[in-house]
Amino acid sequence: MVARRAPAAADGHAIRPSVRVVTLLPAATEIVAALGMLEHLVAVSHECDFPPEAQTRPLATRCPIHDSGLPSAEVDRWVSDSLRRSGTLYTLDEPLLRRLEPDVIITQRLCDVCAVGYDSVTAFAATLPGPPRVVDLDPSSLADVMRDVENVAEALGVPARGTAVVAGLRARVEAVRVRLADAPRRRCVVLEWIDPLFRSGHWTPELVEIAGGVEPLGRKGEDAARVGWEAVVAASPESLVLACCGYGVERTLADLPILQRQPGWDELIAVRTGEVYVVDGSAYFSRPGPRLVDSLELLAQILHAERGGSPLPARGVVRVAAAGGAPPSRR
Repeated sequence: MVARRAPAAADGHAIRPSVRVVTLLPAATEIVAALGMLEHLVAVSHECDFPPEAQTRPLATRCPIHDSGLPSAEVDRWVSDSLRRSGTLYTLDEPLLRRLEPDVIITQRLCDVCAVGYDSVTAFAATLPGPPRVVDLDPSSLADVMRDVENVAEALGVPARGTAVVAGLRARVEAVRVRLADAPRRRCVVLEWIDPLFRSGHWTPELVEIAGGVEPLGRKGEDAARVGWEAVVAASPESLVLACCGYGVERTLADLPILQRQPGWDELIAVRTGEVYVVDGSAYFSRPGPRLVDSLELLAQILHAERGGSPLPARGVVRVAAAGGAPPSRR
């Protein structure tokens, strides 16, 4: 019998048939799941909650204020202070990872607020047996996300699965693009935080564009950034989407009165016509994985329901009543 050799990745790292994977951010876990490789997942981050099976894995990271219930302004202040003091928000469970002996660790360097710092992960990984391969997710566009899916698939030794998953995602994106190619461009502002206000960045303005809109505040390929309320008013959004990073619908709804107290709120076109939407910021927009295409399809329905497509999901999105409590209009 011929001995079976372990497959090798392009960079020379050997990938065992029983590859052991650790994911340090939710998007990575969702990519692993889309590739049908959940059985190889041995640890996840404290924020990995999808698919539900991921919540049965040991937690490789911790954050002092995760699910703390702090007001949004205090969360923002804590994040800024912690990054200034130590450069990180999270603690890596190093003893756990030493016991697990992973072959692949998937992390990112896109955002210090999203996961353990990349340099810390690579330095620690170098001390582990192997050492494990560290896969860096660093997307700023939809194309980058597709590339990351293929890179993870290659690292796990299943490149054909990556090709198939990406082909399916691209087909869904193209279906939206074709359906809305000649649709009127509607102004759509996506806010990633309420207190203080953060405009969108990275891939979100691109999603709005494909979905038949224009994002007057968002900046493609750039980090999300603070904006003043006057900028939102000046943008005159026809649709306003509140997709607070890491917040579910109920938590964002709790912050909605902060916006409703702002001068000029009731005069916004989106408010007058009932085109304000609160969405689950974890399920949609904030995680650069396969569910970004779900986010695109959601935006397409928000902006151009008259063009068909799937109806709004029963969970994960709430449409806010029009100003004055009148029933929201529907185009």
